[in-house]
Amino acid sequence: MKNAFWIFILATLSGCIYSFTGSSVPPHMKTISIPLMQDQSGFGEPNLKEELTKKLTDLFINDNTLSIADRSTADAIIEGTVVAVSDAPIVIEKGEKVDSRRITISTRITLQDLQLRKMMWEKDFANWGDYKTGNFEERQKAITEALRKISEDILLQTVSNW
Repeated sequence: MKNAFWIFILATLSGCIYSFTGSSVPPHMKTISIPLMQDQSGFGEPNLKEELTKKLTDLFINDNTLSIADRSTADAIIEGTVVAVSDAPIVIEKGEKVDSRRITISTRITLQDLQLRKMMWEKDFANWGDYKTGNFEERQKAITEALRKISEDILLQTVSNW
């Protein structure tokens, strides 16, 4: 009986505690524009900016907090640039053979309130995806994974940090 009590107490104390420091999006903000991101990374990955823009747009559509709109009618705008992409070894086997690599994508993103004509935030977002060395298909999946994570971070920053 005593053990059950302590297990209950420990489970309660170690459980997830949620804290909502932000609030919802301001009431005047109903639409957002997401123009094509820029790519200044010099990495040479084709379609990187298109894929980031599409992932971010799709997330906003699925989230349904803000509707996607053209810049001329939007209440807010997210603009961004891929500033760096690295492809570095993470697992090295015997004989210094690289087994796995990590793609890390870094971006600089801004959110502007077009109604109030002010910058809401400017922030760097970076994330990663891993793949087996020499596997082009896995490398593409790693890039997609990094972009997915960055897009999720941008969405959360946009809709929950007010």
